[in-house]
Amino acid sequence: MKKRIIASILTCAMTASLLIGCGSAGGNASEAPAAGMEETTAAEDAEGSEESAATAASNEELSGTLTFAIWDNNLNDFIEENDMVGKFQEQYPNVDVEVEKIKDDSEYWNAMKMRASANQLPDIMFNKPFTLSRFKDYLIDLSGTEACANNELASGYALDGKVLGIPMTSGYEYVFYWKDMFEEAGVEVPATWPEFEAAAKTLQDYFGKENPDFMAIACGLKDEWPDYPYMEFMPALESANGQNWNTMASQDAPFAEGTDINKAYNKVYNLFTSGVLGKDPLGLGNDQVTSLFAAKSAAILALGDWGLQNIMNGTDDISQLGTFYLPTRNTESDPYNVIVQGDSFMGVTTHSKNQEAAVAFVEWFYSEAWYPSYINYVSSASSMKNFPKDKDPVLAESDTLCPDKALVMYDGGGDDFTAIQNETTFDYKKLGAQMMTEGFDLNAALDELNTKWAEARAKLGIQ
Repeated sequence: MKKRIIASILTCAMTASLLIGCGSAGGNASEAPAAGMEETTAAEDAEGSEESAATAASNEELSGTLTFAIWDNNLNDFIEENDMVGKFQEQYPNVDVEVEKIKDDSEYWNAMKMRASANQLPDIMFNKPFTLSRFKDYLIDLSGTEACANNELASGYALDGKVLGIPMTSGYEYVFYWKDMFEEAGVEVPATWPEFEAAAKTLQDYFGKENPDFMAIACGLKDEWPDYPYMEFMPALESANGQNWNTMASQDAPFAEGTDINKAYNKVYNLFTSGVLGKDPLGLGNDQVTSLFAAKSAAILALGDWGLQNIMNGTDDISQLGTFYLPTRNTESDPYNVIVQGDSFMGVTTHSKNQEAAVAFVEWFYSEAWYPSYINYVSSASSMKNFPKDKDPVLAESDTLCPDKALVMYDGGGDDFTAIQNETTFDYKKLGAQMMTEGFDLNAALDELNTKWAEARAKLGIQ
């Protein structure tokens, strides 16, 4: 059986080069039944054989060629090294899969936009959280699939009640901290925002007495972007709405007093201006503060799971390193909201002429036959409840401390939000850094954003 993998760099929407290879199906030998179990085992084997035969016959009814478009280099390498097409054809011998490898995600979105207009999208495509709304009219509902039922995040990204893609991986955000420093200062891991503020102030006062360069919270605002755990995610955590940017795109005054983003930014402003970021947060970048944290010149550092490796590169001893989730709730009776991001949402397009086979491929991809090997190949966390992946012990501590966390599926904002953001020049990361400048007035800044926001919505015709 021929198996084809297309690896292409698309300079236009319809061009791809085809690589053809051959492979063979394999099987597993079953062990002999134990003594005294021959009769039962034989009956079970007969039943299993009948089910396998029925499944095989059903699978053979599906035929055709599926086009699978990707940009992820890691996924492409794993596909080629592990003969994905051959393994799929062991179960679906009459379905061929052509893998289109597009250069990068920017070229991918340009190609998909052109192909959507030409009614020539691939059978199977990937999306990001913020592109699901862009292609929602071109994707079929996968809410009835086993892949959806077993996925921890898929339903949280549903649009109009439809699951348009199954995320391959998930990512979490953490607050890294030094346990021995907390213990020395008499500080416990905070479970609410007031406790977090109090802990940071206690740490700053305790260690800052002898070290004027100490930072209770390391945040390299010279680079601006390191404030994202606070400025980007806290509005979503405050509202428990991962679609908060898209919600704001439908409002004329989303920054007004009493709104979730107003509440979140007032919390951040009060924290940032309390002295817990040290004496010169605008003079240090992320690499510098991460190194200082690793050297214990800071006690707290908020970053994604990828931050662990950076910290480990700066120290030989992480025995006292721990994590907890950023506690933005006001009281312990409030839900403990935690940001999680799905990535690489696999979906089936309406342009597919073989939708049933395409759905079968999605089901297969997220099954025992393929997904466990893939998720263990990459560094990302599993998005599948039936195939969990052990976290690093340092990261796993946050789950132990927060067994009742409420996941908030974060969406980075769709096309309407992006258009308004560009028109108003609203940059949440830059705004966080501006909070540390002399004479900054948060209320005035939010009032100005409200005015610009309403004007931009009117100018762009966004309802």
